[in-house]
Amino acid sequence: MKTYRILVINPGSTSTKIAVFENETCTYEASVFHDTPVLMGFKTLNDQLPYRKQLIKEHLEAKNIDIRTFDAFVGRGGSSYSMSSGTYEINEKLVEDNRLAKGGSDHPSNLGILLANEFHEEYGGRMFTVDPICVDELCDPARMTGIKGVYRTARFHVLNQRAMAREYATMLGKKIEEVNLIVCHIDGGITVCAHKQGRMIDGNDGAGGDGPYTPTRLGSVAVIDLLDYLNDHSVEEVRNMCTRSGGFASHFNTSDTETVHKRMTEGDKQAERVYEGMIYQICKYIGAMSTVLEGNVDGIVLGGGLVRYADLTDRIKQRCQWIAPVHVFYEEFEHRGLALGALRVLRGEEQAKTYTGIPVFTEFE
Repeated sequence: MKTYRILVINPGSTSTKIAVFENETCTYEASVFHDTPVLMGFKTLNDQLPYRKQLIKEHLEAKNIDIRTFDAFVGRGGSSYSMSSGTYEINEKLVEDNRLAKGGSDHPSNLGILLANEFHEEYGGRMFTVDPICVDELCDPARMTGIKGVYRTARFHVLNQRAMAREYATMLGKKIEEVNLIVCHIDGGITVCAHKQGRMIDGNDGAGGDGPYTPTRLGSVAVIDLLDYLNDHSVEEVRNMCTRSGGFASHFNTSDTETVHKRMTEGDKQAERVYEGMIYQICKYIGAMSTVLEGNVDGIVLGGGLVRYADLTDRIKQRCQWIAPVHVFYEEFEHRGLALGALRVLRGEEQAKTYTGIPVFTEFE
């Protein structure tokens, strides 16, 4: 069997994570650090592109990894127009729409596709993205709200969620298209999604303030209470609480889960209430997704940084294992998900999708 060499590129706020895969095996993994004062010197996110590329090249060369030997470059997908899940061969339209952040999110992940394109242009090889953040597979009822012309948005931890779903389906001896799962990414952001035969048909909009509160996000709050809160606070403050300053950060002035967890285990009553409330709300959303799947659930899958706390996973099992077996993945699957998505296409096991720039959904007729 041919050995395919794949370079995974996963940009973040202060680093670009990279991984080298030879078929299914990760042979090297690293985080290339970017100093915040240096990044702040760039006027726009796109202006960081040459800087990040050069640091990646220097890092690989220092490790004696020959960039010319890669069969494919796989960048984490960013904010283009919405699309269905799967592996996409990067084309000019996808590069341009990520450059312009057509999906509305000016996130470092936008640079994943741009970096893959840069390396492709210099060294050849194919270029892909897999399960980008703009995946939208919501079923029609899940889109509806009680406000005319306002629709729910699909903003989930798609890459990690889909990768975990594939791994769990494989454990069951099935394909992802043959199972119904409730998958939970539990970390600084939390998303709980219903995966019906390989499609993410519903879930909480974690980046939009919907769902359980988290170490950094406010979670679902009654609109009337938010309006009262706005009497003494700005719209921008509330917007920041959707992604950065809500949840633990609001209650404790820190989003450091280690600090909050330590206070909880030492008997701090406020920390106990906040920590328990977060777990309680995660369980509520798991229950809600079980009704979306009409009780036909093959498994509940937990992953993300906070599953390292046994008390958290134990309490979720206690409340939810009557719905379906609960399985915990302690490792991260983002790099593996990116590499294996490209590998399936390289092997001819799967056809790469083509990005058209036409959104999956705009509005109902």
